[in-house]
Amino acid sequence: MNIIDGGVTTPKGFKATGVHCGIKKERLDLAMIYSDRPAIAACAYTQNKMRAAPVELMIQRHSEKLQGFIVNSGNANAITGPQGMKDAITMSDTAAKALGVRPELVGVASTGVIGRFLPMDKLVPGIERIATELGQGREYDHRANMAILTTDKTIKEAACQVTLKDGTVITIAGMAKGSGMISPSMKTKHATTLSFITTDAVLTKPPEWKWQETINKSFNMINVDGDQSTNDISVLMANGAAGGRPVDDNHDFWNGVLYVLQSLAKQVVLDGEGATKLIELKVTGAKTDREARTAGRWIISSSLVKTAIFGADPNFGRVLAALGNSGSEFDLNKLRLTIGSNGEEVVLFEGGVPLVKPCSEAEVRARKLLSDHNIAMHLELGVGNGQAEAWGCDLTYEYVKINAEYTT
Repeated sequence: MNIIDGGVTTPKGFKATGVHCGIKKERLDLAMIYSDRPAIAACAYTQNKMRAAPVELMIQRHSEKLQGFIVNSGNANAITGPQGMKDAITMSDTAAKALGVRPELVGVASTGVIGRFLPMDKLVPGIERIATELGQGREYDHRANMAILTTDKTIKEAACQVTLKDGTVITIAGMAKGSGMISPSMKTKHATTLSFITTDAVLTKPPEWKWQETINKSFNMINVDGDQSTNDISVLMANGAAGGRPVDDNHDFWNGVLYVLQSLAKQVVLDGEGATKLIELKVTGAKTDREARTAGRWIISSSLVKTAIFGADPNFGRVLAALGNSGSEFDLNKLRLTIGSNGEEVVLFEGGVPLVKPCSEAEVRARKLLSDHNIAMHLELGVGNGQAEAWGCDLTYEYVKINAEYTT
């Protein structure tokens, strides 16, 4: 795998861009991705039962292929009743007509404020215009990425290339948005994070099981604030433009997909609303990988753990309490918890007893490490070989301020 500088138009056959259509006052607010041929597609959606209209439409209409995607920001089109579904259909149908493809080949997504109707008088002409302005290259990648942002401070991109045994070079790239209302639990056929992965690799059928596996190890293992969005969606589009052998079961290809997804997921956490620190948690020694994932998600979702990290407080009790609530099995006498940064670490708990006493040298070292921006935590459960990684961020005063003023 070769990590490269790239975005959603780097794989062969893809175009994209972003425009301002008037949902927001000044910022880009409408993005489109287009493949020059129908692409095998896999989608993962939020499990929040209060699903937004575009998610409902995707579940009802999406089959095995997609050729385009239209995405607006600034308005979630969520909890908007029959009118919301009608507007989502109009978005998809308008984009399909402008691109000259069938409506079922065009996906739709929205992100922004919940409970407000879309300004269709602005969206429809915007969709008709954006279809004529598509292009390839880094400028077009960035415009598309900027257009899907809400409270995000930065765009989020990742790309890599994989050389197959037959010599074919395939490219995998993606873009994402998300900074608040982030606690994805996406499942195929049933994500606010939005992520779009494009590849010119050949797939013979929708890779639902493989896609779910990579989502479980990436976006489903991040947390900013514990709230799962009404609009979360993660999409893979494989148009086969690179040629070569199919990659349905190619280990190197799926490692590339996982790299892109994990890179985007970490970027979402780093850009969490008001966040100042990235928490990287590794759980080992679990009974199963699934229990390791459960423990990891529960811990990085804990508000008490997040606030302790924000305050550089080595409060191991909060981490262990969260573990105890997760339902995952562990052996207290074999439990080991460390925190670290920049290659240094301090053992907080081991063998059933705390190892950091108040006002001790170890506590001073722990507080210093917790003052860094990247915090590494390792929790050994001592009951098996299961393992997982999870990523989160601290919970700050700024998060409260941003969300207290969100609709104003």
